[in-house]
Order: sequence, then C-alpha cells, then structure tokens
Amino acid sequence: MRILVVEDDHNIADVIRRGLVEQHYSVDIADDGLMGVEHALCNDYDLVILDVMLPRLNGWGVCKRIRDEHLKTPILMLTALGSPNDVIQGLDQGADDYLTKPFDFGILMARVRSLTRRHSEQKTAEIHVADLSIDTARRTVVRNGRPINLTAKEFALLEYFVLHKGKLLTREAIGEHVWDLNFDPRSNVIESLMRCLRQKIDKDHELPLIHTVRGAGYRFDDYGAQ
Repeated sequence: MRILVVEDDHNIADVIRRGLVEQHYSVDIADDGLMGVEHALCNDYDLVILDVMLPRLNGWGVCKRIRDEHLKTPILMLTALGSPNDVIQGLDQGADDYLTKPFDFGILMARVRSLTRRHSEQKTAEIHVADLSIDTARRTVVRNGRPINLTAKEFALLEYFVLHKGKLLTREAIGEHVWDLNFDPRSNVIESLMRCLRQKIDKDHELPLIHTVRGAGYRFDDYGAQ
C-alpha cells in the first residue's frame, strides 16, 4: 500500500511516515498544498493523509482539486481544526474521514485500514484466498494452518496482490504501490521479491496462488481451486 502524507510540519510528517513504514506502508511526503496536488495527480496512491493549514494551497483546496479530477483515492483529513464547521467543510470538499490533532496513532492506523479496505471493497481486516489467510491489522499470514513469516516488503506485496485478486498487475503498478518515489524502475528488486514471496507462499502447496503472465506482469488467483 502506498500513502501520500501532505503535511508541512516536518516533525509530524516524520512521525507519521515512520509509523506507517513500520506497518509496512510505502510513504511519500509533500510539505505544501500544490506539491500535494501534483503528487496525487501524478502517482497512484491508496490513501492521502491531508493537513488543512498548508502553505500555497490549504487542505480544503487540495481535496477539491483532487476530486475535480475525478480521483476516487480515499482522503483522510488530519488537522488541528476540529470545529463542526471545519469537519463539515472537509467532508463537503470530498474527504472520506476527518481526524483531529493531537491524535492517537492506533486510531489513525485503524482509520487508515478502514479507508483502504473500503476502497478495495474488503469489509474486514482478515482476508481469505483459498487456504491462505491474511490479517491486515495484526500483519499475520497463515496458509493451511501454518504461519508464514514475511519481511515488510513481502507483506506489502502480498497485501497488494490479495486486495487485487484476479487482476493483472504490471511491474510498473507493483513498483508504484509497494515502493515510494525513490524506487528505481530499472532495478531487478521486484523480480527478486517475487521469487522470495513465491518460495514462502506457494512452495510445497499443490495450488499455486502467484501466477506470471508472460510479458505482462503477475496475477494472484486461486482459479484452480474447486
């Protein structure tokens, strides 16, 4: 999952970024409103966390511009402005949720999980594909009753796959969602990560879940299951 944080307070932005990265999210930071709009329009994000009091363009303006471009990316407004009128204005401009500062990081993470599930049409934190179970809240993976230990990037890749079950995912799409703006598309890190994930998820199982579509990308599916 890839998240854009639009926040001009560098200390708060760094706290949010470090917390999200620890939970296996890829994070990009924009420290003013116009940069936030540019990032949101040029990249494919699973969620935008948006402050209101921003230089160059406030959060309400950022939200409106994103929605004017018909982007459906979930937007969580995270701001010290917590009056009823502020909340109403944020929601009316197209925000999906509103959380006031100071905030509890556990609550922020619960909001993040809820919004990303809503966007992917998943209704609970636990996802099942064939005999594979993934708990996105506890960050655990079990297949056929056996726990599987994954690295942060392996979990991020698997989560992206299961939330897009049955869909062709190109190498470019994987790079955009599992890494941040510093990702080098010329590297072979995706192929290396795919090999490691396959080794852990599909080895010793009759039903493979990770499929290569030659010349196009990858697909995660249990279409061979009865």
